[in-house]
Amino acid sequence: MPLISTKGVYGLTAMYELSKHENDTPLQIKEISSNAKIPQNYLEQLLSKLRHAGLVKSIRGAKGGYILADKPENIIVKDILIALEGDLKVIDSKTENPILNMFFSDAKDNTKKIFDLSLTQLDEYQDKYNEVLHYSI
Repeated sequence: MPLISTKGVYGLTAMYELSKHENDTPLQIKEISSNAKIPQNYLEQLLSKLRHAGLVKSIRGAKGGYILADKPENIIVKDILIALEGDLKVIDSKTENPILNMFFSDAKDNTKKIFDLSLTQLDEYQDKYNEVLHYSI
């Protein structure tokens, strides 16, 4: 039972790619697909869901493509994942034990808190990655 499927992983990857796009011009789907290593057909489906959720905007025309619907610091990872996955599931059914139901409810709430970062805050992981690359013994 995966917590996040490829929909969530690829969708978050696409959103992060859009957040890194410097100027306000739309990013074409083929560019997002190529940069993020996401199959273009699958990406089209994901961007459609993200558009319906109000997280991206599509711009039509020859110079069209996709842009974030808001500033990256205002877009939360949890919202992206919920838009694509429907919900963040730790367990999908209730048990007969009310204590375990409370435990799983808390686990679900804590899971959502873990993903309560903005797209901009994901840059902290870039800093950690750079530290690992430059670490020497």
